[in-house]
Amino acid sequence: MEKDETELQTFIKNGNVEPVKIVDGATVEDDDDEPKRDQWMRKLDFVLSLIGYAVGVGNLWRFPYLCLRNGGGAFLIPFFFFLLLCGIPLFYLEVCLGQFSGISSLFVFKLCPLFKGIGYGMVIVSGMATIYYNGVLTWVIYYLINSFDEELPWQRCGHWWNTATCRDNFALSENSSFYGNGTFYGNYSDIYGNVTDFYLNNTTPNLFLNQTGKTASEEFWQYNVLRKSEGLENLGSIQTHNALCLLAAWILVFLCLIRGVKSLGYVVYVTALLPYFLLTLFLIRGCMLPGALDGIKFYVTPDFSKLNNFSVWTEACLQVFFSLGPAWGGLITMSSFNKFHHNCLRDAVIATLADGLTSFYGGFVIFAVLGFMAKEAGVDVSKVATEGPGLALVAYPAAITKLPIPQFWAVLFFLMLLTLGLDSQFGMFESLVSGVIDAFPKQLAKRRMWVTAGLASMCYLLGLPIASNGGIYVFQLMDWFVAAFCVLIISFIECLVIGWIYGVERFSKDIELMMGRKPGIVIKTCWCFITPALLLVCLGSTIYNYKMPTYDGYVYPDSAKVLGFILSIIPIIPIPVFMVYELYKANGSLLQRFKQTLRPASDWGPSCKEYRHEYSLKDHQYESPFVKTFHRIRHCRR
Repeated sequence: MEKDETELQTFIKNGNVEPVKIVDGATVEDDDDEPKRDQWMRKLDFVLSLIGYAVGVGNLWRFPYLCLRNGGGAFLIPFFFFLLLCGIPLFYLEVCLGQFSGISSLFVFKLCPLFKGIGYGMVIVSGMATIYYNGVLTWVIYYLINSFDEELPWQRCGHWWNTATCRDNFALSENSSFYGNGTFYGNYSDIYGNVTDFYLNNTTPNLFLNQTGKTASEEFWQYNVLRKSEGLENLGSIQTHNALCLLAAWILVFLCLIRGVKSLGYVVYVTALLPYFLLTLFLIRGCMLPGALDGIKFYVTPDFSKLNNFSVWTEACLQVFFSLGPAWGGLITMSSFNKFHHNCLRDAVIATLADGLTSFYGGFVIFAVLGFMAKEAGVDVSKVATEGPGLALVAYPAAITKLPIPQFWAVLFFLMLLTLGLDSQFGMFESLVSGVIDAFPKQLAKRRMWVTAGLASMCYLLGLPIASNGGIYVFQLMDWFVAAFCVLIISFIECLVIGWIYGVERFSKDIELMMGRKPGIVIKTCWCFITPALLLVCLGSTIYNYKMPTYDGYVYPDSAKVLGFILSIIPIIPIPVFMVYELYKANGSLLQRFKQTLRPASDWGPSCKEYRHEYSLKDHQYESPFVKTFHRIRHCRR
């Protein structure tokens, strides 16, 4: 048969004549039974989703504090150093993986079956994170609802939740007098059930000792929002207001993801762009406040001597890593909905730079207000600067009470936090949903709404302990341990698999198939050497300097340490389990089994059907790329 006749043949199927492409003597047929994967409707949808996923509430309540503690403007040097050498390469790697394969993070590591457990670990850590991360949205929603009151409830003392030691928000000096006359407002047994009077122990007969008490804003957070117990040992009961707000948070997530990327593509135009408008609005208003300039100077004034401290560089690397969110599966999953030839390098660079610059920009907004608070209280900025929920849910709301029409600014501020949190939650929860659907595509692909509803309901029930009196201790324990070690370990192994087992050259050819050009030598060097080395150093530093968290003077018991350790290793467990399972399934000697499980699975290949058959005919016999990759990189440098 002549060549031109072999290019296109026809065959009769069910009485119809259908064209079939012939490649290397084999017939390529479209699999009509294979469910079609959804795709982003517009290119901008994906870019905004990446930005929204990377930019979260941590950009506002952690990064500015790290700058303050680690040399101000000087901290930007290690931060952007790690953003370029660790953040962008790892971000780009995962985006390319998802776009090339067109599958979620759960199954993408069939490119190296021995390490298939990496994908399962990613989905597990995302699932665990969605459970406790919605606790943040729960509190934000409750604040947002209360922002519509005629008077902001955290504006002054005198409510049922306030104590006799409550004081005005800006009375920060030790000589401040307490609010009230030594009597308590309300009955603590009504608020906390059987919880003992832990917080007010010894305060009643000694109201004017060297204690300063809590501000109205802090008491609203502690005794109204959290209504916290004395510790993890006593979780208390589920608080109705938090349980309902948690339900509202999950309903929002469900509605935004009800049709997957088709509905999310519309939502991100609001959730990803609105925070920047509101941040700018808050910056303009903040700069008009007295003392704002002092706060900004305090924020950006460089102290280059801090750069001699190794911990500063470690914290910069960890901030880049945890802010961008690699190893959680969200990047792989969201990019799997891209068209095959999409320019994902451009999007990866835009998203990573947007994350870093947003963190820096948000610092101006935060410290302008903190400077105003310090001036009002007559103390140094460092006295009012804090990190975590204390900044977003105590300090900043207190400052809002001093602004004209505080309800208006409170609504805008908590709306901004809500949109920032929702975006990050979308990526993590979509990883879980897509993983389940990809596991049973024929059965579940057309039932996405029910899968999403079922998983959201399950996560809501599992997250109810965060709505209890001891919820803040549960939240902090999970936040402290879930992503502490496992994501660093997963990312390190991910770099080893791509750079040294699957092979950086083979992966570069895959990228060339998508975008028409291979990644540059700098990116490949980062994948093989620089990024895994930095991750390994950060992992060692994290383990060496790791301490148990504390909250408002509460020290976690030893049992919490054991529980935290279990939480931290759960996402790692699938990696050795699947290694043993894959070796057991393979045939031959142990060495032969290793070689079989180190080469891609038979169904690994590009998501584009046009290239799938030709790609599957390539030689996928395993060749150790350890030395070969090094020689190729050295040759490219010449």
